[in-house]
Amino acid sequence: MATEDKWKANLAKVAFMKQFPGLLGSWEALKGKTIEAVIPLKSKQGAAAIIFSDGTFTVVPPMAAEPYELGETLTAGRSLLEAKHAHAYQEYDRLAKNDKDALRQARLEKIIGAIQNNLEQIPELKERLKALVKEWP
Repeated sequence: MATEDKWKANLAKVAFMKQFPGLLGSWEALKGKTIEAVIPLKSKQGAAAIIFSDGTFTVVPPMAAEPYELGETLTAGRSLLEAKHAHAYQEYDRLAKNDKDALRQARLEKIIGAIQNNLEQIPELKERLKALVKEWP
């Protein structure tokens, strides 16, 4: 029974921790709060406890955003960030345009390559392409 007692004791402790006074459970709850301390956690590399001046706190995961998360953040936060980081946004816009243009060119080359590689195996491909081009306005 000692194992079961240990299991029950741990469940009770975890349930209490999840309801601990001051623990914030949503990002919206952080709005307007002042950070008093950021304490790195030893249990997970990069994770931290953030303690706010009003006695509330939260645990945050490692700050290692994926590129898609950074792009979404820069887009979603643009109205708030651009005034303070105008040059960075200009550079980001330039790089994003270069990336989009490179993607378009890579797709074009892939399509042309597929056509060229299949002309001999699919003789009707040439006629189908001609017909397709004639349909375009």
